[in-house]
Order: sequence, then C-alpha cells, then structure tokens
Amino acid sequence: MHSTIGTSPPLPQSLRPKRRNLRWRVVDIVVASVLGVAAGVIFWAWGLAWGPLSAALAFTPGLGGLLAGGWLFAGVLGGLVIRKPGAALYTELVAAAVSALIGTVWGFETLIWGLVQGIGAEIVFALFFYANWRIGVALLAGATTGLAVGLLDTTFSSYAALDVAAKTTYVVSAIVSGVFLAGLLSWLAVRGLAATGALSRFASGRQARTITDTGGQ
Repeated sequence: MHSTIGTSPPLPQSLRPKRRNLRWRVVDIVVASVLGVAAGVIFWAWGLAWGPLSAALAFTPGLGGLLAGGWLFAGVLGGLVIRKPGAALYTELVAAAVSALIGTVWGFETLIWGLVQGIGAEIVFALFFYANWRIGVALLAGATTGLAVGLLDTTFSSYAALDVAAKTTYVVSAIVSGVFLAGLLSWLAVRGLAATGALSRFASGRQARTITDTGGQ
C-alpha cells in the first residue's frame, strides 16, 4: 500500500480552480459575426457623416483624428464580449468587410484599416493573457487601436501630407477618440448587455451580472 502520510487530500471538484477554455464555440463565432455585421453598418453610416464632421474640425489641422473612434469600437467590443484569442481582430475585420460591401469612399482599402485596427486591440488583450477585462484594459485597448490607426492614416492616407505638428495632433486625437469611443463605450455596452441577460452564455455576461448583483466595481 502507498503511504498517504504528509500528503494533502485532493480538493473537492467545486473548490478546484477552473481552467479557462480559450477555444471558440459555435456561439462565439455567431455572436462575433453578428457584432461585426452590426458594427459594419455603423462604420458605413459613420463614413457618411465623416465628411461634414471633418470639415467642422478643419479649423485645427489634425483634429479630425477625434473621429477615428467611430471605426475602432468593433474590435474592442468583440474582444470584451467573446474573451477569446482573435475575437478583437475577427470582429473588426468583419465590420470593415461589411462596410466595404455596403459601399464606402475608401472601398476595399477598408479591410487594411480593419486589420490594423483589430491587431491594435488584440495585442492589448493578448498582453493580459485574455484574463483581465477591467475597464483599464478596455481603455488601453481603445488607446492602442487609436494609435495604430493614427500612425496608419498619417503614413498612407491623405493625412500623410500634413506637417509634423498636425500629424502629432492627429495621432493624439485618434488615441483620445479610441479611449472614449472604442474603449469606454464598448465597456459600458458590455455592462448594459449583460444586465439584460443577453450575454448569459458568455463569461463577460456572468461576470458583469455578478459585479452588479454584489454592488462591486
């Protein structure tokens, strides 16, 4: 017989730490796709509003970066809801593809921007090992995707013709827009959806409901 002296009894199943399952389920694909399609329609509408809005901000060269967040939220939202590797990139790419198919002035170049924006958010979630979904991480993801699109726009779009000061203003404005329109609003949207029970099949929904029920932060 094996001696059990000096060894601890095994923990009950209910007390053992749960392993996070980072593999995608069918429901993950479906919901990420739905979010991407809905975001794509918003991207398209935002593109229509971009002309007059950017003209209104033309009094300060580069301030148009404040509008960038309207195309950045899909990746952050998808990442916060699905909480799986690739969710931010996938959702942002679907949104970009949908807006391109509906018809934008940028055509299918939108896919390049969607790829870069999605990677910007994805990097932050990966750095936290897809385990931290607090508001600070959401804001950081928004800031990073804002930085990504700011650098892309001031290098490969019409904004590349701006002087250094205006380019800096644009990049900083894009980061600010990413923080608020992509980071903060996406985090609040997840909290709101979770409160309705719409995300009950996801960890994001269960966690948010637990925080709300206990009155925590």
